[in-house]
Amino acid sequence: MALSEKQTIEGPLLIRPIRYVDERGFFSETYSQMRYRKLGLPDFVQDNHSLSLKRGTVRGLHLQREPWAQAKLVSVLRGEIFDVVVDLRPNSKTFGEHLTFLLTAKEGEQLFVPIGFAHGFMTLCDDTEVIYKVSALYNKESEAGIHFNDPDLSIQWPALEPSLSEKDQKLPPFKEYCHA
Repeated sequence: MALSEKQTIEGPLLIRPIRYVDERGFFSETYSQMRYRKLGLPDFVQDNHSLSLKRGTVRGLHLQREPWAQAKLVSVLRGEIFDVVVDLRPNSKTFGEHLTFLLTAKEGEQLFVPIGFAHGFMTLCDDTEVIYKVSALYNKESEAGIHFNDPDLSIQWPALEPSLSEKDQKLPPFKEYCHA
């Protein structure tokens, strides 16, 4: 069974699947619908896989709006990432607050990101691969986001030269997202 850690913001979970290690390597059960349902996670309908060639690559902060909102289960296959979630639930007492996590292939941590949170990450080494399960199918009209480095969010990103897609460079600031 995976061990999960509650956070200071209700909803996100850091999950540490158990690894059985020997001289050959390791074995780990990274997903079991029955076990993850017991943790309160939804069923997932799609897997996504990204490769970031350069350290400092930023993907996010992204989310899908209702009715296509997505929960995510994020894992690193190769490399490591600085992962961020921002609470965008309108009636939450922690609205606008964020949490950060270090996720690595070496340790195999997983991050559960509930519906209502923006999510993004920065790669900390070259050739980083990230996979994530999502609870709803992608819908282009429902995609939204916030600029990763908005000063109102006060996220302390690693001191790396960021590399962003053109789309992510154009994401709105937090205040503009809130008034959209």
